Amino acid sequence: MGSQPGGTRTFTLAPRWPRYVSSFGERGLRARFVSQAAMAQATGPSGMRTFTAVWIGQLISLVGTGMTGFALVIYIWQLTGQATALALGAFFRFAPTVLVSPIAGALVDRWNRRKIIVLADSGAGILTSVLLLLYVTDDLQIWHIYLAGAFTGAFESFHFPAFSAAITVMLKKEHYARASGMMSFAEAASGIFAPIFAGVLLIIIGIGGVMTIDVFTFVVAVTAVLLMRIPQPAVTESGQAGRGSILKESIYGFRYIFQRRSLLGLQMVFFGVNFTATFSGVVLAPMILARTNDNTALLGTVQSAFGVGGVAGALVLSTWGGPKRKVHGILLGMVLASILGEVTMGIGRDVFLWATAAFLGSFFIPIINGSNQAIWQAKVAPDVQGRVFAARRLIAQITIPAAMIIAGLLADGYFEPALRSGGALSDELGFLVGVGPGSGMALMFIISGIIGALIGIGGYAFHAVRDAEEILPDHSREIQQLVEA
Repeated sequence: MGSQPGGTRTFTLAPRWPRYVSSFGERGLRARFVSQAAMAQATGPSGMRTFTAVWIGQLISLVGTGMTGFALVIYIWQLTGQATALALGAFFRFAPTVLVSPIAGALVDRWNRRKIIVLADSGAGILTSVLLLLYVTDDLQIWHIYLAGAFTGAFESFHFPAFSAAITVMLKKEHYARASGMMSFAEAASGIFAPIFAGVLLIIIGIGGVMTIDVFTFVVAVTAVLLMRIPQPAVTESGQAGRGSILKESIYGFRYIFQRRSLLGLQMVFFGVNFTATFSGVVLAPMILARTNDNTALLGTVQSAFGVGGVAGALVLSTWGGPKRKVHGILLGMVLASILGEVTMGIGRDVFLWATAAFLGSFFIPIINGSNQAIWQAKVAPDVQGRVFAARRLIAQITIPAAMIIAGLLADGYFEPALRSGGALSDELGFLVGVGPGSGMALMFIISGIIGALIGIGGYAFHAVRDAEEILPDHSREIQQLVEA
């Protein structure tokens, strides 16, 4: 459930449960800050228009990306029939987004953020083109998909902090949660239409045709960003303190978070819930395919239900703006998503209950991520957000790559055999999840959902987390103090 306001522009190798993103000493430097602040203020009125234009491009790209992801999941499953193969795909796709993040964050704060977004999207589009070429020449192998996933994950490690930080300087504070809601809407909308379009187009034009469309959607996204002006952030005291070598700047984001217990506490909540949610998320597709005799239409229906729920949640967040105390949106959202989504998904044995669970679980994801994103964008100085957001992502999601591998191995090696007829758990738990293919993976959903709910409730036990918004000052106070000085 880690916050990802910039969306995911690269193919996803396995459909997963939605994751829960002193004064200056020199007069000249202060003058530079004031002039940059004035420039940012001057662009304020057009900020939402600029963001909306970029958002439309990202929405189109996300649909194309989702179509390719759906097609590749089916491709890998049909070749192997193993949850481990899909888990490995997700691992290779996701691990670089976490491991490269610290260096990416430091470079994002040094470089032009618009150019980074363009380069990240372009690189991912080129890699999709390479996969397309391998496919049409009959040379595409699973390891090619894994390798391309690793490189596209590295590109996304730059895209996420650059896009997140760009939103901060494009919009006013009161629009942060709405912007996050719009991005969640884009991701959820792609979840609705991508499986439907991919399911139809796979029959008509095949995987090659689907990937061709995806390449064109990348072009649309890049063009939209190129046509927009995204202001660079003003220099703040925090930014000055973090300047130095690439190594120092890469570490600075972690120092910034560890010096603020509330920010660290928030990330530890996501650290735990992302780990547990990944256990169920990785086995979503194989569970449904195993229980429906490889019925891809039913899998597409459930995935579309995820999208519908996400769209509904994003629309609510975009119009409402989230709870006044954003921490309630995070913690209560986690509890509700875990119980109504994951636990219900595990108990379900037909497409109606699976789709209901998918809708309810994904409905709260935009509220969780949007509330979290609003806190970070309001509390972290804009000119260090690249480094801090990259470190934030690593802390919250470092557990996910390991969980992906463990989940696949546990599904194939323990839970599935244990809930076959005569298995170790068939007599004790068969009444709850059934017995046969997919039942063991269903139990994984129930276990991770219960643990996720406990983590959300547990967050209220810690003052640093429960009262984070009161403990942490807004970064606008630092800006105002510098302007007045």
